[in-house]
This record gives sequence, C-alpha cells and structure tokens, in this order.
Amino acid sequence: MPLSWIFRRHQRLKEEMKEEHEEIPKPFVWDESFRVYYDNLDEDHRKLFQGIFNCAKNPGSAQVLLDTIHVYRDHFVSEERMMKEAGFNGHDSHKSLHTKFLAEMISFQLPLDAETLEYCKDWLVHHIKSVDFNYKGKLQRKSEK
Repeated sequence: MPLSWIFRRHQRLKEEMKEEHEEIPKPFVWDESFRVYYDNLDEDHRKLFQGIFNCAKNPGSAQVLLDTIHVYRDHFVSEERMMKEAGFNGHDSHKSLHTKFLAEMISFQLPLDAETLEYCKDWLVHHIKSVDFNYKGKLQRKSEK
C-alpha cells in the first residue's frame, strides 16, 4: 500500500477523532482504561495491542503481520457474534468498520513503516474507546435480559 494512501487515511482518521481524540498509550500496551467489562473481549483487546506491538518490533516479518491479522479477524468474529446474539443495534456498522480495517491490514506492504504503525495504533485506541465502548453493558444475550 503506498505511503501516501496510508498518510491520507491516517489524516482522515485524525479528523474523525478530533472531538474525542484518545492518546496512544506509551508504552503501547492495553491498560484498564480500555476495559469493556467482558473478560473474553478484554483479553482479546490485550492481544490486539500485542499484535501491533509485535509488528512494530518486526516490521519486515510477513509471519508476524499474518499472525496479527488472524488475531484481529478472530476477535472481530467473536465480538460481532456477541453483538448479534444480544441484538445490539450497532452491529452492522460495527462489522463494517472491522471489515474495512481488516482489508487495510491485508493490503499493507512490508516492511511496515512508522506511519502505517501509527495509523494502526490510532485506529485501535479510537475503535475501542469510541466504538467498542458503545456496547458496554449491552451484550447480554436476549434470553439473559
């Protein structure tokens, strides 16, 4: 993926986040401020952070990127299933964000550059705190309500 495309996408993401910008944690690790209070999803989110961290440590590794893509895909499937089972109103738009980000990850060119890694960090932080937080307390199955 051309650097110019990543730069433009990163700039658009920053514009979208202006009102609710979240700082990227340093070091780039999951912390309690990212809790969604579903143990399986919080554990997945830890792994998502670790995946990007691993990519930053190994920017030329196709295997590390592929492993990270698989972790993201598996998490997205699990999270979307929970939203669907709960009848969560934002399921379709949420799934669309996941699909778009996975497509972007699949198209990344190696070695991953700093701009691409920064974009991934921004995306994850923003997605959890501004999108995933919308389902806090709302993912009980319909039969459990």
